[in-house]
Amino acid sequence: MVILDVTVVYVALPSIGGQLRFAPEDLGGVVSAYVLMTGGLLLLGGRMADLLGRRPVFLAGLTLFTFASLASGLAQSPGALIASRVAQGLGAAMLSPAALSIITTTYTGEQRTVALSAWGAIGAGGAAAGVLLGGILTTWLGWRSIFFINVPIGLAAAILALRLVPRVDAAFGSLRRLDLPGALTAVSGLGLLIYAIEGATTHGWGSFRTLALLGVASGLLLAFAGIEREAEHPLVPPDTWRVRSLVSSATVMLGATGLMVGAFFLNSLYLQSVLEASALETGLAFLPLVVAVGLAAHLGPQLLRRFGARAVVVGGLALVAAGYLLLSAAPDQASYATDLLPGFLLIGLGVGLTFVAISVTAMSEIHSDRAGLASGLMTTAHEVGAAFGVATFSAIALGTGAGAVAGTIGADGYGTGMLAGGLAAAGLGLLAVAAVPSFRPVATEGVALH
Repeated sequence: MVILDVTVVYVALPSIGGQLRFAPEDLGGVVSAYVLMTGGLLLLGGRMADLLGRRPVFLAGLTLFTFASLASGLAQSPGALIASRVAQGLGAAMLSPAALSIITTTYTGEQRTVALSAWGAIGAGGAAAGVLLGGILTTWLGWRSIFFINVPIGLAAAILALRLVPRVDAAFGSLRRLDLPGALTAVSGLGLLIYAIEGATTHGWGSFRTLALLGVASGLLLAFAGIEREAEHPLVPPDTWRVRSLVSSATVMLGATGLMVGAFFLNSLYLQSVLEASALETGLAFLPLVVAVGLAAHLGPQLLRRFGARAVVVGGLALVAAGYLLLSAAPDQASYATDLLPGFLLIGLGVGLTFVAISVTAMSEIHSDRAGLASGLMTTAHEVGAAFGVATFSAIALGTGAGAVAGTIGADGYGTGMLAGGLAAAGLGLLAVAAVPSFRPVATEGVALH
């Protein structure tokens, strides 16, 4: 739900803007309000799960997210919808890292590898599923249904969590141990960073606005690093950055998410503006990609045990690069079956394998008292990567200013964007060769990190 609620809105934006009478320049706030709150607060939400217990933080986040989804579907004005999306983002920032830390500390051995692989696959497939469901629901049931669908799912998840998640949940302190100055600078710095990246789509990377915001965000994050070195109970203990498996996985997560979301973004625009596909046809076009991600999730644990994390990550990114380069060669009036589908399948398989491998590897050396923090770091990388991917590919393929705001794309811009994505995926693969450890889970490992 958390990941899907970023991309499910893309296809529905024209309908939302028309019915609620959004000003064109404010419509992007439906997405950015959610992304800013989620991305800025994930580290804090993860640390709260460590301090207060994973189960209560998970349930609190799920409850807020579910009721905010209902409020989004019932919104009658732009202000009401933006406010409910802010509340959704706050719930997501509590829900997501708590959920991943529950998985990390509940399962051991082979079950843990499979569970984290499933988590990684859902992370990869959720964005594609959002575009698919956004097209289907908006066409058949209207834009409000994209928010209402979260309500029964959230209620069912809460009932299952109350029954299945252990009531006795290790907590490692209280909010009195929360590093408040560090939390405030981290939230402000991350939120401003995402805001600057998202705004680069319309204002340009070299504009005074973008550069100034990036400068202030960098200053806040540097201040955060200084506070953490002196704090008695730091939000992110400095030795966290020496855990190679976590830091390298978060770096790859950021880059791979940018590539994934960039592919969905550009192909959604290309299908609708160049090939004149409807919202429903655009959503259905991504169905094979979602299936490919599922196949990668099935193969991922076996490949990890046989070849190790580094080989799976590098192989996955090589598939992503090949898919991008294949799409860059698409003619002006491409055929879906012959020109687009092969690239979609390669990207789906590659992203799925990459996410599976880094999701398992990231948590391989994390003690349970930092499981929420590590989960927050990984999901923060996911959110920042998503914002960076949209802004970067928009600047490359659409340009900036009016073209980017209108979301128009031509065949030449599409080819340029795909070529840039292929080169970026290849570069990220080279980085993974040097940075990702050759972690290889085994069926008999006793990784009960308690």
